Amino acid sequence: MQNKIDNIKEIIRDPKYTYPQRIIALAQAAENLPDPVELSEDAQWFVDRDIVFDMGEGNVPYRPRYVLPDYDKFMKQGSKFLMLEPPKDIWDAVSNLLILYRHVPSVIDGPVYIGHIDRLLEPFVKDEEEAEHAIRIFLTNIDRTISDSFCHADIGPYDTKAGRIILELSAKMQRPVPNMSLIYNEHTPDDFAIKAIETGLVTAKPSFVNDAMYTKDWGSDYAIVSCYNALPIGGGGLTLGRLNLKKLSDEARDKEHFLNDLLPRAVAAQCEQMDKRDNYIFDEAKFIENSFLADEGLISKDKFVGMFGLVGLAECVNKVLGLTKPEERYGHGKEAEEFALHVLDLINAQVTAYKPKYGSFALHGQVGISTDEGVTPNTRIPVGEEPSLPEQLLFTAKTQKHFAAGIGELFPFEETAMKNPASVLDIIKGAFAMDMRYFSFYSSDSDVIRVTGYLVKKSDILKYDSGEACLGNSTVLGSGASKGLHIFERSVRNV
Repeated sequence: MQNKIDNIKEIIRDPKYTYPQRIIALAQAAENLPDPVELSEDAQWFVDRDIVFDMGEGNVPYRPRYVLPDYDKFMKQGSKFLMLEPPKDIWDAVSNLLILYRHVPSVIDGPVYIGHIDRLLEPFVKDEEEAEHAIRIFLTNIDRTISDSFCHADIGPYDTKAGRIILELSAKMQRPVPNMSLIYNEHTPDDFAIKAIETGLVTAKPSFVNDAMYTKDWGSDYAIVSCYNALPIGGGGLTLGRLNLKKLSDEARDKEHFLNDLLPRAVAAQCEQMDKRDNYIFDEAKFIENSFLADEGLISKDKFVGMFGLVGLAECVNKVLGLTKPEERYGHGKEAEEFALHVLDLINAQVTAYKPKYGSFALHGQVGISTDEGVTPNTRIPVGEEPSLPEQLLFTAKTQKHFAAGIGELFPFEETAMKNPASVLDIIKGAFAMDMRYFSFYSSDSDVIRVTGYLVKKSDILKYDSGEACLGNSTVLGSGASKGLHIFERSVRNV
């Protein structure tokens, strides 16, 4: 208990926290004062070794990690609780949304999903100059008040006036919040996609979403939120567990011990932890009963899922198989590829077969955390070991098959890509034809960059590392990730 009290005092004294950041940190400290949700002895064994991790969601989870209100419904009906009528013009529209965002819970103490914003605002774009003014105020407010690039907006797949205004403003403003994705399918015109690429090369957003794959998983009512998480609209992600395959492989005596003993036990342990935490949210904290979002039909219990995250597949494969030669290692050799896909098949089969009390579980490629050292996010190839771009795309696509709750890869392009954005679009089309789920990119000389799934400004990291407080909460995470995950050392691609 004394350590927890000392932690609270340290948060109060830390000069790098802004006032809102300090409040959030103190709230998280309070969540961790009680004992954690009780687990079986075997599950606790994996938790104690950081093989299974609850992503710091708090010892007593009282709200889902990710909440995805049905904003389209909200715009049509308004809100009795918030005393809001349906919007009549662009100013009503942005005002109503900004008010609702302040009441959407999540792990970041604010919305991780702010809607398909071009679709929400397009009906109110009558005068484009006025709409640009309103949308600029809207985006500025989000950046300054939510200040966390796990806050995510979607646009597309259709070309809209609102969508083009959002892209133009994003390129001009060059702010990391909100994170953004373009839902891409056969209805997305090339010129609109190219405009999105031009914006993305400047400000690392939007990323491109393979809509065909996620529609097969969730139907049409899904959204991309937070980093690149795919979840049902009107529900969301109850909890996110993380299986560290690198640390699991460190416990293995040999390949058979890993496959036949450690792996199934670790998957079972994470499913148990997720299930018990999900039950706490609904049964003990009574989240649904205590939420006006549920009362007004913007969320429902049956649309929440548990997210089974994993990291460190590359290190796991190399360790278990004893691969040291560059041409044999993960992302290069055939044996490594076959073993990696076999491991993913085993995990998916066990997770799919598990029947939690609420909803279902879906695989998620977790982006890593700021304290990771020598652990590659999700199924990615380690930084510094990337093969040629075509080989990397083909290999990565094969590993993304089972990840219905989201997975992504990112590619820095050499600055001359700005002169030929159509070539980047060709690369994305090719990747999606191979069944890659999500494609992120940025220019190597951009100040706004994508860390693993979230965005930061390199200049903000430098300020924070020199001792200055920063507005963006994700700058703190980006500072750690710049060291442990080697985000500034990725292979820069030519087009």
